[in-house]
Amino acid sequence: MQTGTFSIVARCRKTGDFGVATETAAPCVGAFLPHAVEGVGAIATQAWVNVNLGYQGLELMARGLGVKAAIESLLLEDQGRAKRQVIGIDRKSVFAFTGEACSEAKGALLGEDYAVAGNILVDTRVLDRIAAEFKRSKGELPGRLLDAIEAGQDAGGDRRGKTSAALLVASSKPKLYHNLRVDMHENPLGELKRIFERCQQLQAEFGDDEDGEVLRRRVTRIDRP
Repeated sequence: MQTGTFSIVARCRKTGDFGVATETAAPCVGAFLPHAVEGVGAIATQAWVNVNLGYQGLELMARGLGVKAAIESLLLEDQGRAKRQVIGIDRKSVFAFTGEACSEAKGALLGEDYAVAGNILVDTRVLDRIAAEFKRSKGELPGRLLDAIEAGQDAGGDRRGKTSAALLVASSKPKLYHNLRVDMHENPLGELKRIFERCQQLQAEFGDDEDGEVLRRRVTRIDRP
């Protein structure tokens, strides 16, 4: 699927959390663009999406490769890399790749704790606004990511319009508002922020007695004969 979109991946120095936020004119962006693993990093794959850049990139990073080496090794084997756009972050570095066949306006910006990218934008000032807002913002990573994407939308965002949005945060202390998506809505980011705020309220009511264990994704290893 082609996803003209804008996104940000980032880390929180204080907590070590990693996160991704995005909005696009395509539906169901949360199903394929954001990828994040606790203690490892985060990746956003867009334009003509290759989800393996997310899944396999994080797997390579978990084995010890840096984000640049991990994603570049996968792109070398990807025959469609000219149509890919991908950004990633690990504990020490950030990375961005925009293929020459991605649709204009396109580009990426890298900062110390974030990477921003977009394609099929109104113009590349969208990326400047996202980066500036993230650097300016304070507080928890999820809220900062949403504020950054909102700044991008206020600057024009995806030139085709807006349909879906997503937020994904990988944390040692998972919260209800760390994994949210709006698949199809006339104001997807507005709806995502509404859900986010309600989930924050519910989290406060539930408390953190179980330290996020109920929300932590667990995968049982199956050894095949």
